[in-house]
Amino acid sequence: MNFWSFRVIISRFKAIRFMMADKTVPKTKKALIIAGIVYLFLPFDLIPAMVFPLSLIDDVFVWLLIIWYLKKELDVYWTGEKGKDLSRKYRDKSMVDDVEFEVDDDRTEDEENA
Repeated sequence: MNFWSFRVIISRFKAIRFMMADKTVPKTKKALIIAGIVYLFLPFDLIPAMVFPLSLIDDVFVWLLIIWYLKKELDVYWTGEKGKDLSRKYRDKSMVDDVEFEVDDDRTEDEENA
């Protein structure tokens, strides 16, 4: 998929909202999005605000890096491949009831040491 297409970048940017709402996404990926938002509002930048049109370049560059890093995760949301999140529905529930099992250990001592 072409990363630098304007339509693709905008679609991935819109998918951030759905990724942040998903409970199955690792917290490190969510923290990266939050760090990008914080960077937008920090009073200092790599390029000073006195050079107005150029001062936006570092913010855009940071967000392009974030979107590039999360592209596989974000593509799942904007292409519609992500199914319904069932983690909340089945939390703290036993998925297998009334099952009896037995462990049969037929290994010899030589196989255990190998």
